[in-house]
Amino acid sequence: MGWIGETIDSIKSIQIRQLISQAVSLGMIVTSALIIWKALMCFTGSESPVVVVLSGSMEPGFKRGDILFLHMSKDPIRAGEIVVFNVDGREIPIVHRVIKVHERQETGEVDVLTKGDNNFGDDRLLYAEGQLWLQRHHIMGRAVGFLPYVGWVTIIMTEKPIIKYVLVGALGLLVITSKD
Repeated sequence: MGWIGETIDSIKSIQIRQLISQAVSLGMIVTSALIIWKALMCFTGSESPVVVVLSGSMEPGFKRGDILFLHMSKDPIRAGEIVVFNVDGREIPIVHRVIKVHERQETGEVDVLTKGDNNFGDDRLLYAEGQLWLQRHHIMGRAVGFLPYVGWVTIIMTEKPIIKYVLVGALGLLVITSKD
């Protein structure tokens, strides 16, 4: 009958109890992942404790597909640090180096200017219209470590959604057929 026929027969023979058991297991996996993510957010002080480098703007230090681990402490931000920041009106955060720090005399607040290591000029063209500096609320975290190339999985699944659907389907079939 072949592998496909056996898989279809296996799917047809699933009992309601097995189906509920698998749904509960999936729910527990998703819930565990969310709990771990929230715990990392609390521990690191960053709204996104892990990010993937999506462009070559930080080469040779960080390459596209590297995963960065972030931490956000109360310490002042210094020139030379790698930060991940959001720009008003853009959804995707940016990973760049702080090249200049400006402290406002009247409030003591610190503004920063960033630049990609592989870019010609500073990031003022990337900021919101009329914005010359980033304030602390724009910064999601500081890079404290990285894993090279591991983020390519995310990039490939984002750029080629068909691969994501094939993987999810294959995993679903694997879970269904492994209960026999």
